[in-house]
Amino acid sequence: MRRPSPLPQPPAATRGAAPVAARTSRRAVDAAADDETATDAGGPAETADWDATPGAGEHPTAPVIPLAAEGRAPDAAASSATEAIDDPDVGFREVWKAARARRKALRAEVRRFTVRQRRRRAVWLGAAASVILLALGTVGAAYSPLFGVEKISIVGAQQLNASDVAGALSSQLGKPLPLVDESAVKKALVAFPLVETYALEARPPHELVVRIVERTPVGLIQTRAGYTLVDAAGVALSTTATPSAGTPLLTITGGVDSDAFAAAGQVMRSLPDDIRAQVTEVTASTADDVTLTLGGTNTQVVWGNAEKSALKAVVLQKTMAGRPPQDVSTYDVSSPEAVVVR
Repeated sequence: MRRPSPLPQPPAATRGAAPVAARTSRRAVDAAADDETATDAGGPAETADWDATPGAGEHPTAPVIPLAAEGRAPDAAASSATEAIDDPDVGFREVWKAARARRKALRAEVRRFTVRQRRRRAVWLGAAASVILLALGTVGAAYSPLFGVEKISIVGAQQLNASDVAGALSSQLGKPLPLVDESAVKKALVAFPLVETYALEARPPHELVVRIVERTPVGLIQTRAGYTLVDAAGVALSTTATPSAGTPLLTITGGVDSDAFAAAGQVMRSLPDDIRAQVTEVTASTADDVTLTLGGTNTQVVWGNAEKSALKAVVLQKTMAGRPPQDVSTYDVSSPEAVVVR
C-alpha cells in the first residue's frame, strides 16, 4: 500500500480552531481506514456516515484522505497520518539560525558595495598618520642635541667688535636652537650700549645668527666727566676727556630729556651723509629753533622745527649744490617751499 501524503496544516484562525480541525481530520482518517478494510475483504465500500448538522465546536466539513491500497495495513496508514499531524512547528532554534544567516548575508553585501569607500578611507588615514608621525619626529629632533648651537654669527656690527658680542653669548652654545634663552641673550647685549635693536635667527642644524642694529651717534654733550657721545634717544654711548674729531657738539637747553634735544636728534638723523659730515655744532633752545653750523665756513643752517625734515634735507642738498657754503652765510630752510639764502 502506498504511503499517504501528509495532511496540510489547518489555518490558525482562532485558538480553538486547531484542535477541532485535528479531531475532524482524525475521524476522516478512521473512516478511510474502515473503507479500505472493507474493500480488502471483498465487501462493498461504504461511505462514512456524517452527521448532517455539525456538533458544537466542530468544523462543518472535513477532508477525506484517500489511502493507497498497496501492501500497507490500514492501521499503519492511520498511524503515519497521525504522526504527520502531530509533527511540531518550526522551533526557535531554526528561526534564530535563519535570522543569523540573513544578517551575515546582509553584512557581506554591504562590505562588497563599500569596498571602494573603505579603501579610500584607509588611504586617507594612512596619509594622515604619516604626516603626524613626520611632524612628531621633526619636533623631537629639533629639541634634541642634534640641533644644538655650535656657531654664533654676528651680523650688522660696524662700530662694535663682533667677536666680543659673540663671546658674550657663549652661554647659548650647546643648547638646541628652539631652546635658546632670549632673556639671557638680551641681558648679554644690554652690556653693549651701541646695540639699538637685535633679532635672532636660527640656521639649522647648528648656527645661531644675531642681527644687530647699532645706534647712530648724533653728537657730543659736554658734561663734568668730559664729552659724552649720545644718539638721537639721548643714550650715552661713550665718554672721553676730549671731543672726538668729526662729531658735532650739541648745545641743547634742557639736556637730553628736553623737547629741544628730541628735535635736534631727529634733524641730525634726517641729514644726508655728506651734509652730516660737515656739521660741527647743533644748537637748540626750543623744539622750533634748531640751528646747524657747517665747519670751515661757519655757515648757519636755520632748520626750525623737526617737521618735514626729510623734505628740508633734500631742499638743502640741492641748494648747497647750486650755492656752495663758501659763498653763503645762512641757509634758511625752515619753510622748505621758500628757501632763503644769504
